Amino acid sequence: MSEPETQTAIPAHPQEPCLCRTALHLAGEIFGVSPAVSQHLKNSRVEFLRAIRTCIDERIEKLSRAPRAGAHVPVE
Repeated sequence: MSEPETQTAIPAHPQEPCLCRTALHLAGEIFGVSPAVSQHLKNSRVEFLRAIRTCIDERIEKLSRAPRAGAHVPVE
């Protein structure tokens, strides 16, 4: 093969719609935020996503616990 093969590259940071990203862009357009504020908002987006991940992990842990043994109730 004389020509290099073309590979589909996966972007490092996919640009999917996100409420945090939309809010960041709108704030920048409306208020003309400085780079420091922009960086702070980007960091808060990451922390928000980490909070969601923690909620999901806690729910998985709760659902994964062994079920408790039920009480024996005599039936007449």
